Amino acid sequence: MAFDADEEILQDFLVEAGEILELLSEQLVDLEQHPEDSDLLNAIFRGFHTVKGGAGFLQLDALVNCCHSAENVFDTLRNHKRTVTSDLMDVVLQALDNVNAMFDEVRNREEPTPAPQSLIATLDQYALPEGESPVDAPGDSPARPADDAVAAAAEEDHGDITDEEFEQLLDALEDGKGKAGDSACEDAGSIEGAGSSNSDDISDDEFEDLLDQLHGKGRFSGEVASTDVPDPDAGGQPEAEKPAAADDKKASGGDSDLITDDEFERLLDELHGKGKSPAHSAGDEKPGNSAPQPASDGPAANKSEPATQPTEASARPTPAAKAATPARDSQAQAETSVRVDTKRLDDIMNMVGELVLVRNRLQRLGSESEDSEMHKAVSNLDVVTTDLQSAVMATRMQPIKKVFGRFPRVVRDLARNLKKEINLVMHGEDTDLDKNLVEALADPLVHLVRNSVDHGIEMPDVREQAGKPRQGTVTLSAEQEGDHILLSIEDDGGGMDPEKLRRKAVEKGIYDQDAADRLTDNECFNLIFAAGFSTKDQISDVSGRGVGMDVVKTKISQLNGQVHVESKPGKGTAIRIKVPLTLAIMPTLMIMLGNQSFALPLVNVVEIFHLDLSKKNVVDGRECIVVRDKVFPLFHIKRWLVPSDTGTAEPENAHVVIVAMGTRQVGFVVDQLVGQEEVVIKPLGRALQGTPGMAGATITGDGRIALIIDVPSLLQHYG
Repeated sequence: MAFDADEEILQDFLVEAGEILELLSEQLVDLEQHPEDSDLLNAIFRGFHTVKGGAGFLQLDALVNCCHSAENVFDTLRNHKRTVTSDLMDVVLQALDNVNAMFDEVRNREEPTPAPQSLIATLDQYALPEGESPVDAPGDSPARPADDAVAAAAEEDHGDITDEEFEQLLDALEDGKGKAGDSACEDAGSIEGAGSSNSDDISDDEFEDLLDQLHGKGRFSGEVASTDVPDPDAGGQPEAEKPAAADDKKASGGDSDLITDDEFERLLDELHGKGKSPAHSAGDEKPGNSAPQPASDGPAANKSEPATQPTEASARPTPAAKAATPARDSQAQAETSVRVDTKRLDDIMNMVGELVLVRNRLQRLGSESEDSEMHKAVSNLDVVTTDLQSAVMATRMQPIKKVFGRFPRVVRDLARNLKKEINLVMHGEDTDLDKNLVEALADPLVHLVRNSVDHGIEMPDVREQAGKPRQGTVTLSAEQEGDHILLSIEDDGGGMDPEKLRRKAVEKGIYDQDAADRLTDNECFNLIFAAGFSTKDQISDVSGRGVGMDVVKTKISQLNGQVHVESKPGKGTAIRIKVPLTLAIMPTLMIMLGNQSFALPLVNVVEIFHLDLSKKNVVDGRECIVVRDKVFPLFHIKRWLVPSDTGTAEPENAHVVIVAMGTRQVGFVVDQLVGQEEVVIKPLGRALQGTPGMAGATITGDGRIALIIDVPSLLQHYG
């Protein structure tokens, strides 16, 4: 492998191939549902072909071989020589897994591990037309690489052919035409020899010999009769071709003798027609269609130069091939995007965060000033800072599809393993959220989707007996609501039985019988997030150990999010997640406990009111308050967070902040309410890391340091 290759080229390959492989996983599952979709077949073929081309340029032979075998399968499928079956898709998906594994090794600068030979052999078996076996078609094997290489080049409607791919094309043609005769062998040898002396450029003679091998001498004639085409070795040319060739040479953007990538693509299209195989020659064109015009191509224009004169290709050093690039780029559309390192975006976001803190400080100072010009300047700064903050946040946004794209494969494999029939429906895939959240949500959502498939959807026979269709449906959706994202995972399965959950809670020792009987249905549903809790009676390789859902709840809480469960027996279950758009800047409610400032994440705050503490009640040894006929547990968080004030007398009146975690709501007693403020989360110092109930720290508008409260962690540790 060429790890010493240009780092920029390697990075381009990693980015492009990574996007293609992510898309392939979704496309392959979609193909199984729509096996006759020719556009999808072509897209998958091009995906494997593009990855193979990039891997070949970097000399990743193991990756090339696996992609080539998979590519051959889809060449057979799109030519309707074989039909898509579940067994075939199992093999192709296994090949994709191997390609992904090799791709990860390349990303880590490791030599890729070749795919098992048994897998390659199975792919090659499926690459043959239906009913044939490798033994039945021994004669097809030698010519296959040449056919594949030419067909792949002809099929591509866009993209560039690399020097490596062109060399492989020449080698494949030489192998495929090896038995055609001594003269053909000599021609192929001359091409190989010329290619080895100057591997980057192709001379006029080499290109003419290539055309002769493809179609036979004199067959590439366009509208001119074959008898009028002179021998390319003689350096002549029909007069009818010269004017058009000269015009095309001017249009190509330069006087260079080099053939550009676009010219080569157009030549292949004219030789075979867009999307056709090499078998479709110019003589097969229908009468209503005009024959291809070789004179309109760049290579034909090159014929006007005497073949005996030295070309620029032979006079220039190897990098001369790049000289053709500006001509190609000048005709293409201007670049509309730029690739930026995510660390640079993080640095910019951090600087914007600091600017927000300065803005808050100036706003506090401006409110104390009577200077109208100061007020105007601070207001303008506030507007500009807010717009800049939104713009920078937008650059960090990624569509949730980056996460959703993996689920068709997850559901497909799990359904086949469990012998279930499941249809996955996705909505809102273009919803944007912070890239850090996209990465953080991947594992929790995988747990929830697997849980819906395993626990939620019943077996097909059970669904039929219940009057449902045999195929169950799992719906995954995302939408933006203000500065939050709402995610939901719904299934139309059997739902959850609150009574069964109560019994399990008592068996696991989570609650005693009396406490379990007092649980509401929603509280029973939230029991699935308790550590070690599972409704499965038998442990399998999919679930049953009670590990996973508690991790989901913890992870969502770390993202300052909430999880809510709804279920109806016999109808299905819906799990809804609410997370902030970004983790960098958080809207909070600033409070005072004694002389210390604290920040409560606004996402947890439900309501605020003033309370006469003499009206509180005690239930089961815990202080409670009743608001609008609802009972809320009451916690004096000052006793937890400001220990020095433990022995002070309690005031008769206090402010109470009702906070929510999922379906649970409690009241926090605070000394003073400061107001709403956007804060930038700063990590705690080494001495304070791991402090229960603390999510981080920030600097307030008056310049003081405030600790940010992690509500779930605070209650779990103290309450």
